[in-house]
Amino acid sequence: MSSSKKRPVVKKELLFPFIIITSLFALWGIANDLTNPMVSAFKKVMPELSNVQASLVQFAFYFGYFFMALPAALFIRKYSYKSGIIVGLSLYAVGAFLFYPAATNQEFNYFLVSLWIITCGLAFLETTSNPLILSLGDKETATRRLNLAQAFNPIGSLIGMVVAQQFVISALRSDDKDASGALIYETLSETAKATVRENDLSVISVPYIILGLVVLAIMAIIFFTKIPKTPDEEKTALSVSFKKLFANKVYLHGVLAQAFYVGAQIMCWTYIFQYVDNINENLPADEQLTATWFNVAAMIIFLIGRWMGTALMKSINPSRILMLFGVGGVVFCAGAILLQGITGLYSLVGVSLFMSIMFPTIYGIALKDMGDEAKIGSAGLVMAIVGGALMPVLQGSILDWGGSGFADERILGFIPEVNFSFILPMICLAVVAHYGYRTMKTSRL
Repeated sequence: MSSSKKRPVVKKELLFPFIIITSLFALWGIANDLTNPMVSAFKKVMPELSNVQASLVQFAFYFGYFFMALPAALFIRKYSYKSGIIVGLSLYAVGAFLFYPAATNQEFNYFLVSLWIITCGLAFLETTSNPLILSLGDKETATRRLNLAQAFNPIGSLIGMVVAQQFVISALRSDDKDASGALIYETLSETAKATVRENDLSVISVPYIILGLVVLAIMAIIFFTKIPKTPDEEKTALSVSFKKLFANKVYLHGVLAQAFYVGAQIMCWTYIFQYVDNINENLPADEQLTATWFNVAAMIIFLIGRWMGTALMKSINPSRILMLFGVGGVVFCAGAILLQGITGLYSLVGVSLFMSIMFPTIYGIALKDMGDEAKIGSAGLVMAIVGGALMPVLQGSILDWGGSGFADERILGFIPEVNFSFILPMICLAVVAHYGYRTMKTSRL
């Protein structure tokens, strides 16, 4: 470990391209956490949607990663990392702009298609940026370098959360309540309801359209920036790359662990809104909690954890840190399930501290010592993000056990179904902890 301390995480000659590529991590963070509250937002604007139907927002968003990751890897393998970034940003912008016709037609499925196209672009960006960051320096500091770059992802996430709260959630009229706490929307005429619906769908679409313009501006900067060639430019046969990957148990188990981690993350950050809504059912109107601010607190804790974890990796095996953080996440998920009210909510927020280092650490462990096959290997780890598409739907189905509410059923007589649903992220984080334990002896990053 002493030799890695002497090596800089980023060499001076690679600092500018490192900064440029790192900016992309913030960019997809904005998209991820602008979208998380949309499950709740669409449920309010379109009350006819069940919890499972509303969760299709996350399914459409994260399924794009699974669909496009391998084609993205094959594309950058044939051309270049820079080409992959340009294609990714183009798809990102197109998907964002499609929110306008989706809002105009007031069609939920159009929104789902738009989100899917955005994440096809994000699949290109993540498949490209993660291995590129790993390659921009010494192998011994690769995991620390990726954790450093990934530390800027939560900054983008915070921006997405604040935009979602200030310009979407707080601006929706379909969830306005009267003095007694009853929804005003339910008392309106059909014409008035149509007007509110049109307004709210427009409110949802505007941030995405603005984001599309920002993406085009960043794409112009990337286009004129020289991205250095990496040491992996000499290509091996594609069949050889796949053979090496399928023979690598650390990699294969890493893909599985990544799928469970992403599922846990998306569930915790999506259903915190329903968790808070359930608490608010028992609070007077002037004491109601705002879910977004707890989500922002979770993201700040996540960011702090990412920086802490990166620092700890100077002296502690990343696999050991992954295992310990995984165990901590399991404990705090159990608190979110068993504890009632605000105490359980604090425990749910605390899970983010332990999830903070998981994505880049699993990535670094799984791709350690790979050559050209890292480009294909990266695709598998990005495809694993499909866990974020599947797991929220399963959690939504638990919420629908007793009806459309969040406490229609009491498990063991005292646990509301919304609390019990967090057993899914608890199981997912246990899988991640096991991966850290399994790789402690083989990983010396």
